[in-house]
Amino acid sequence: MQRTIALAEIDSAFRTSRVVAILGPRQSGKTTIARHYFNEHDGKIENYFDLENPRDLLRLQDPMLALESLSGLVVIDEIQRVPELFTVLRVLSDDDSSENKKRFLVLGSASRDLIAQSSESLAGRIRYIELMPFSLTEFASIDQKNLDKLWVRGGFPLSYLAKYNADSEQWRMDYVRTFLEQDIPNLGLSIPPANLRRFWTMLAHYHGQLFNASELGNALGLSSHTTQRYCDLLTSTFMIRQLHPWHENISKRQVKSKKIYFRDSGIFHTLLGISDISSLRLNPKLGASWEGFALESVIRYLKLDAQDCYFWRTQAQAELDLLVVRGTKRIGFEFKYRAAPKMTKSMYSALNDLSLDKLWIIYPGNISIHLTQQVCCLGLNSINSIEW
Repeated sequence: MQRTIALAEIDSAFRTSRVVAILGPRQSGKTTIARHYFNEHDGKIENYFDLENPRDLLRLQDPMLALESLSGLVVIDEIQRVPELFTVLRVLSDDDSSENKKRFLVLGSASRDLIAQSSESLAGRIRYIELMPFSLTEFASIDQKNLDKLWVRGGFPLSYLAKYNADSEQWRMDYVRTFLEQDIPNLGLSIPPANLRRFWTMLAHYHGQLFNASELGNALGLSSHTTQRYCDLLTSTFMIRQLHPWHENISKRQVKSKKIYFRDSGIFHTLLGISDISSLRLNPKLGASWEGFALESVIRYLKLDAQDCYFWRTQAQAELDLLVVRGTKRIGFEFKYRAAPKMTKSMYSALNDLSLDKLWIIYPGNISIHLTQQVCCLGLNSINSIEW
């Protein structure tokens, strides 16, 4: 697949910044995008550094010496392995001499919060682009068969594009193992893989639910502080989304805990032992799986920042799956795995208590249905019809 949206984002970012960082989970397609962009812009072979390659690591033993003489586009892949490079990039990106004018495209498999050095040394000089696995937004159109395939397998390219379901499932199992045994230690984090695996698997049962660090810690024999740290780590490595609660100034008591979602539905299904669409439809987590898949698709389509996304719930069980706040506008989303969703008491409560401008109900159908002037049911494969 040609990921034209990501390529356009890189072009746009370089118009205002000399350093652009593509961040996302390992195997999400960052290197493929970077090489494509590099070749499109006539990149010189000596300007490409892959920090998983021992020879390139050797070339950067003295980074100032190695990078100072280069010009044009320079790519540094897996930069989180040598975080001290960010200080060198700050100096070089400020060099305005025409003969050494450089642009840096850096790739990392951890969030900007985990790579803290970048935000400190390159503040005001760097633009971030988040590249996640394939999503609905990258398909011009998608039929039901391929929509189900994306839902079950997730969007990691080698998982989604595998010829057989068994190959896709095996790839995801290997990915989980490598993530635990290699990727986490490579970030300089010392966590027993068995502990994190148990936590990650247990967390799959909290998908779409409130996260209770103490309850989960008791079940695993860990402290609440440790379980929260593990959850934050999985969030910083793009595996988990922590959705914050919204608090409205109303008389009703409102929930203050976060909700947890797996960002890739394929990894979620692997940890639950779900291998195909038939077994998914028989699984009690079917509704939660659909909710997470649809929620992530909408957030990706609308290009929302985490700080713009909330859920809302009262102690009386009135709830809104996703609340998006931009300026004075408030848009609500409900995700229902039903053939024909209907208005509920909870929806009326959300409309009134939150003063929503619009409520979209995302469901697996193909027909748009207006339930009221403010409420519209929309098929997931038609989310490009969402009006802001």
